[in-house]
Amino acid sequence: MRYRSRVSDAFAPDWRPLPREFYRRHPAEVAPELLNKLLVRSDGRAGRIVEVEAYAGSEDPAAHSFRGPTARNATMFGEPGHLYVYFTYGMHWGSNAVCGDVGEGAGVLLRAMEPLQGIEAMRALRPKARRDRDLASGPGKLSQAMGITRELDGADLVTADRGIAILSDGMPPPRRPVVGPRVGISKAVDFPWRWHVPDHLHVSVRKR
Repeated sequence: MRYRSRVSDAFAPDWRPLPREFYRRHPAEVAPELLNKLLVRSDGRAGRIVEVEAYAGSEDPAAHSFRGPTARNATMFGEPGHLYVYFTYGMHWGSNAVCGDVGEGAGVLLRAMEPLQGIEAMRALRPKARRDRDLASGPGKLSQAMGITRELDGADLVTADRGIAILSDGMPPPRRPVVGPRVGISKAVDFPWRWHVPDHLHVSVRKR
């Protein structure tokens, strides 16, 4: 299936959405395979995902969904391939791809991306970023650069029903991604569930 109906002509015609089944797996399987995929908006903004973290519901004390569904995390327990958006530290939005089966509450946090298209629009939303490498080098920065807020919670990343999707342009994930503990959590700190593209300038934390 070619992805042409929702994305502007600024995007290459061979960029394709990931199938629903791609997400219907454990987040620790999905996460490293999301590296080098594209996060895109229908207005022309696009970036390559270079850093991710997995969160695994009831088996993961660091997950928002660990204690079960709430009004805040309900999207995590829904159909895989949707966008779960949450507010953190009283100032930032986090963006996650829902994974696993319905009811599991699993997801992958999109921690950083390399801006590729629509960079001027990203700069307008991230005026404090001194360099382009700072536009989306962290989960809050990524969400801000892409204009992601709670209004996009539940958006379908497969069908782009609200103008946002994760696509593939054929670039594979790195053969040997850097793997290590997750960042900014106080529980399950030993889980090696953070992956990033080796030596990439746009990741949030390069040494861990």
